[in-house]
Amino acid sequence: MNNDCFYCENGEKLNSLMLPICELAYSRVFLNRDQKHRGRCVVQFKEHKTEYFQLTPEENAGFFAELSKVAKAVWELYQPDKLNYATFGDGVPHVHVHLVPKYKDGLNWGEPFDDSLPKKLLSDGEYEEMIEQLRETIMK
Repeated sequence: MNNDCFYCENGEKLNSLMLPICELAYSRVFLNRDQKHRGRCVVQFKEHKTEYFQLTPEENAGFFAELSKVAKAVWELYQPDKLNYATFGDGVPHVHVHLVPKYKDGLNWGEPFDDSLPKKLLSDGEYEEMIEQLRETIMK
């Protein structure tokens, strides 16, 4: 655990940006509060590692299998034209992947997603419905 990492702290900063969906064997899955790309999620490796090569072969295979499972759920529920998989980590050094559904003729099509654009926040009920649908689809 790293106390300088908001994923590891699991506190106010994390909760201000995303909502928990479920916990899997190797990862935790979150729904971004900002839903300008409907269905955007984050899949975070449970342990504090900063690079993929730091994962054991088993952890790497498990994490990417879970990422694929979450991606399939987002695909089924939101039917994007393409899913973008964003991994940066220089601002938040913890292994995690942003799953960003993209739609032809939609926001940021053909370019990287842009977090500087105005946020699209939902009602508590809308978040709860999305989380329930995602959790159910991921866990089946």
